[in-house]
Amino acid sequence: MDKTYVIKGKPESSWILVDAADQKLGRLATQIAAYLLGKHKPTFTPGVAVGDFVVVINAGKLALSEKQLDTKNYYKHSNYPGGLKTVGLREQIEKHPDRVIRAAVWGMLPHNKLGRMVIKRLKVYGGSEHPHQAQTPETVA
Repeated sequence: MDKTYVIKGKPESSWILVDAADQKLGRLATQIAAYLLGKHKPTFTPGVAVGDFVVVINAGKLALSEKQLDTKNYYKHSNYPGGLKTVGLREQIEKHPDRVIRAAVWGMLPHNKLGRMVIKRLKVYGGSEHPHQAQTPETVA
């Protein structure tokens, strides 16, 4: 019986730059989630944060269909009666384009302590500028 590989010590993480311009939301989110979890590394260990930091630019320039813009909604509730708030995708992409990508990626991460720790490594910006030049992120297609 083979033993399960578990990484020893603190895993090294690098910075990755992803350009979201003209990309589909779901395909982009799966790619980002894999980078955050570290599934692209040979040292991947489930349950351990071995992934990289991901910087996403041009979040407001996603390739979204008209049907998606009209029918997709984001919901939150205040836990009071009648406290359901609904925001459409078109309005969300205009006001807060970073939240669209963050919500899609969060849906593909584990909803536990690991997922909450990993989502903090995601940095999303609506424009093409970002404050992480000092980390020298490597660009991926």
